[in-house]
Amino acid sequence: MGYGDQLIIRSYDAQNDRARVEDLERRCEVGPSERVFLFTDTLGDPICRIRNSPIYKMLVAEVDKKLVGVIQGSIKLVTVHKPTKELARVGYILGLRVAPLYRRQGIGSNLVTKLEEWFIANDVDYSYMATAKDNEASYKLFVNKLNYVMFRTPAILVNPVSHRMSHLSSNFELAKLKVDEAESLYKRFMSSTEFFPNDIGNILRNKLSLGTWVAYPKGETWGYGNNNNNSMPSNWAMVSVWNSGEVFKLRLGNAPLSCLMYTKSSRVIEKLLPCFKLPAMPNFYHPFGFYFIYGVYREGPLSGKMVRTLCRFVHNMASKAKDCCKVIVTEVGGSDTLRLHIPHWKLLSCPEDLWCIKGLKNEERNSLHELTKAPQTRALFVDPREV
Repeated sequence: MGYGDQLIIRSYDAQNDRARVEDLERRCEVGPSERVFLFTDTLGDPICRIRNSPIYKMLVAEVDKKLVGVIQGSIKLVTVHKPTKELARVGYILGLRVAPLYRRQGIGSNLVTKLEEWFIANDVDYSYMATAKDNEASYKLFVNKLNYVMFRTPAILVNPVSHRMSHLSSNFELAKLKVDEAESLYKRFMSSTEFFPNDIGNILRNKLSLGTWVAYPKGETWGYGNNNNNSMPSNWAMVSVWNSGEVFKLRLGNAPLSCLMYTKSSRVIEKLLPCFKLPAMPNFYHPFGFYFIYGVYREGPLSGKMVRTLCRFVHNMASKAKDCCKVIVTEVGGSDTLRLHIPHWKLLSCPEDLWCIKGLKNEERNSLHELTKAPQTRALFVDPREV
């Protein structure tokens, strides 16, 4: 049954809704109850995950003055691959939560519909969302009921941070780029990448972006940007790092006993018998932060090894950080060969995340087939503001 006139959907009011939204988040596990899931600690700011986006909004649902649902959305301009245009205004949907006692009564679909109306009022071409591929409830809502279609299945790669420093190859030079130089490189080499953000400069200049690094062969010179010399080494790679732990924390829930036992035993072995070089699993049962590697790019036959070296460098940076960073996360296209060079644990990673998309204008609805049938091998830019 639905709630009809009893259901009120309105904009989030921080002063009156903050505590109630946080309580709702605590009652809604992120993930199905039969397997491992993550709790999200928003550090007292329910809209922290969209606050860094160009345009954003949060809606709440009330029944009899009880807050029973929330949803968040953000809007930006990105690259798309269509015959008629190369840029599109897209709206991202995230943070859909409905209180357990009020589910399957139309509240979730009403929240999505209201958010889509806000997108349309802001001239959005496409609405899209991401969910775990095995999240049956989310799939049924967006695909079966609200006419979204499968768009991409990127892989989320997670690597735990150990106290032991990773070995960095002596065959490569590493250098941190100035923001203007990084912005120029991204626009030159990645602007045609699917969902590349038009405001990449704002991302790189955000206080949460820790920097951009490049790797290239030892003995060669990094000449890009020096005295208007834009020559590049024969092989090179680039990554940027976003400190997601400054925005919100995570905590593991519903993990099997074997996982808990391995966590404790691996830390003991690492401390008492370091010669075994067994990587210890961090304690994920207390709130922890993470770094997100974004904008990964490479050129040349040796560049895969450079990507791996850069990832190890980021690991060492996280290991020395004082902000409780316990994992490094990267998201790449599902068939992108980059995943072969990025260190990660299968136990913690998700081989197939699911992105679904919907055209909000007649032209976009008619050409959606062309967009969704593009080869999965095509690179995909994952915006760190939407992690």
